[in-house]
Amino acid sequence: MPVTLLQLSRRDFLKRAALAGAAVALAPEIQAGLFRKSHDKNTFFFLSDTHIAGDAAQTYLNVNMTDHLAAVSRELAAWPVRPAAVIVNGDLAYLTGKPEDYVQFAKAITPVRALAPVHLSLGNHDERDNFWSAFPLDAVKQDSVPQKQIAVFDSPRANWFLLDSLQVTSKTPGEVGGAQLDWLAHELDARPQKPAIVLVHHNPQFPKPTTGLLDSDALLAVLAPRRQVKVLIFGHTHDWKIWQHESGIHLVNLPPTSYPFHEGRPAGWVRTTLADASMEIELRCLDVKHPEHAKPVGLVWRAA
Repeated sequence: MPVTLLQLSRRDFLKRAALAGAAVALAPEIQAGLFRKSHDKNTFFFLSDTHIAGDAAQTYLNVNMTDHLAAVSRELAAWPVRPAAVIVNGDLAYLTGKPEDYVQFAKAITPVRALAPVHLSLGNHDERDNFWSAFPLDAVKQDSVPQKQIAVFDSPRANWFLLDSLQVTSKTPGEVGGAQLDWLAHELDARPQKPAIVLVHHNPQFPKPTTGLLDSDALLAVLAPRRQVKVLIFGHTHDWKIWQHESGIHLVNLPPTSYPFHEGRPAGWVRTTLADASMEIELRCLDVKHPEHAKPVGLVWRAA
């Protein structure tokens, strides 16, 4: 029963914003414009590693994670257009996925839900049952891979495949697993004509995974020969990096919305816009003076 947070109506947004209070406060001009902006069906926003704690005052590595997510939510709400979707790619919760972590996450993400549907993935600091319990009205029945938070959705220029690499809560490595790999192969084979973009929380590691995706080779064995697959997006490392696998698949490591592990690395979110045979991707840093902030990069698709 995966969870997708549907876009809120104006009425529901105002009701939830009132309940959340200062946690989701927006400037009056931004709030007034939320429902008047045009919709760009080829633009998508990405967040990762939000690490929200039930205590909104919780900090780690000198970062208040709730404040960071609130700042990003305000930036997304102020963006000139509404995206087709927002994807939060795992480690929504702080350490062990407590129920109160997801309550606080739901409050902080309220402004984003006024823009577009929000797709959620799980990481190693999430707890699947607590997560599902926090969003009972947003769960949809899905029996193809039991007990996995997975989804497929389409857009005009790409199909999107969201995987679940949570293996054991609070244990660093992750795994997709055989059943999910079989499901992914079947879903990709059913959609061969349109470019495919795949998301998973854990980073692929070669040749011997230790802290990332334990079945990295098995995942790439599914993706590489299916030429419609153009990009693999992941988080987990709390860093920002783009490179290309030997197969031609672009690998995109999303930055943390919360805290970077190493001084000088960025925290923030990512904007992408799809073209017919490419994608423009742009890092949006919370520190606008960061040297990598707001520098779009073009990724050209490998041949079909």
